[in-house]
Amino acid sequence: DGERFYFHGGHRLWHAPENMPRTYAPDNHPVEIAQLENELSVTQPVEAETGIEKSIRISLVKDRPQVIVHHTLTNRSLWSIECAPWAITQLRTGGVAILPQSQQPHDVLPNRSLSLWAYTDIANPNVTWGNRFILVRSGMDDAFKVGFPNPRGWLAYWIDGILFVKHAAFDPRAAYYDFGSSSECYCNGKFLELETLAPICKLEPGDSITHTETWELHANVEFPADENTAQRIADLLG
Repeated sequence: DGERFYFHGGHRLWHAPENMPRTYAPDNHPVEIAQLENELSVTQPVEAETGIEKSIRISLVKDRPQVIVHHTLTNRSLWSIECAPWAITQLRTGGVAILPQSQQPHDVLPNRSLSLWAYTDIANPNVTWGNRFILVRSGMDDAFKVGFPNPRGWLAYWIDGILFVKHAAFDPRAAYYDFGSSSECYCNGKFLELETLAPICKLEPGDSITHTETWELHANVEFPADENTAQRIADLLG
């Protein structure tokens, strides 16, 4: 409605497909917080624009540098809604995103696909298009985005020797938005985002859908300068 939109914080739950104004319902209202042992649940008021209630449940894994994040959409409206949970982690610039590509062998049929946005320049010198990994060096002036089906199920961001990894399940039988993308990476001059999407679903009134990510941190990781280094990092970390 002509008002300024604020991106609050570094992680958010949206619902695909991206559309104005539906996707950009403001996150300006207080949330309900419930705390359990090693767990925190955050629930947003129902979006007046969509009838969708968003909630995020964050669980700490004991004795491991790991967090499990459950993203839930609930249809509180009176009609069915087609959508997909969309988990977006916003990270500061200065690092490198590691986007693993499918390694499924096949002699005659394609084994990979990419989705590119209108503003994506495939000649951007900050991007390395590899056969095993795409490497995105953050801090570029122009906006850039790429999406892809991700059967390997993980995305990573390296910065200052620390590697942040997020895992999300991929269903090869399901349909995904953005030409079949289950993982996406967006970058501009201010931040970089690692994004995962759940399959497209139809929520009847009162129905919920949950999309789960597992986050990990690894210390003292070498700089992913090229595909071979990225492969070495992946092998070392399993």
